[in-house]
Amino acid sequence: MYILPAIDLRGGKCVRLIQGEYNRQITYKDDPTVQAQEFIDDGSEWLHIVDLDGAKLGRMVNLDAISAIAALGKLKIEVGGGIRDEKSLAALFDKGITRAIIGTRALTDFDWFVEMAKKFEHKIVLSLDARGSKVAAQGWLEDRPETLIEFARKVDELPLAAIIYTDIDRDGMMSGPNLERAKSLVEAVNLPIVAAGGVNAVEDIQKLTEIGVDGAIIGRALYEGSISLADALNAV
Repeated sequence: MYILPAIDLRGGKCVRLIQGEYNRQITYKDDPTVQAQEFIDDGSEWLHIVDLDGAKLGRMVNLDAISAIAALGKLKIEVGGGIRDEKSLAALFDKGITRAIIGTRALTDFDWFVEMAKKFEHKIVLSLDARGSKVAAQGWLEDRPETLIEFARKVDELPLAAIIYTDIDRDGMMSGPNLERAKSLVEAVNLPIVAAGGVNAVEDIQKLTEIGVDGAIIGRALYEGSISLADALNAV
């Protein structure tokens, strides 16, 4: 299991949204490159970046900030938010991004998603963000009819790098991950599962490891000190 500290970008700054609501923002650092360097100094090998502006507008917005972080050259980076076309994927990979996260367009244009997964083998991550058992899209602004498990099973034979499961109700709340639903996802598919939303303590990481989750994304808990990155890395 591996740990992915998170940087969420809005207006070029490092922020967090409470439960995905754009009017409930906490700003942590004006320069996300400084934050990325701190994660490197603390021993991280991975970084999870979300372009929040991009997720809302349907196109990448914070590419300059992402490029500056990638230029540090010391992290394996996954990026999501507003990636809706092949050109955006190619631009990210050209800048050295390890893998790209696709959520909304996978739900709205499945044939295109399948094509991209096969073209960029093991470099595409499917993001399944859920309220309860239902999947959400458009930067969490739109609820979809598909369930988490149903959609995960649809992609299980594709050459994806992973599936990220985010529990929207727990994201930014530091209330612990949804272990029951994460476990059901692990048991339903063969693809690696990365859990996001609610991780708040070393015990959360240990429990995710026990149920077979491959990675854990940690955001607000790191920024507010309820868990240190060093302790998180040591736990795995």
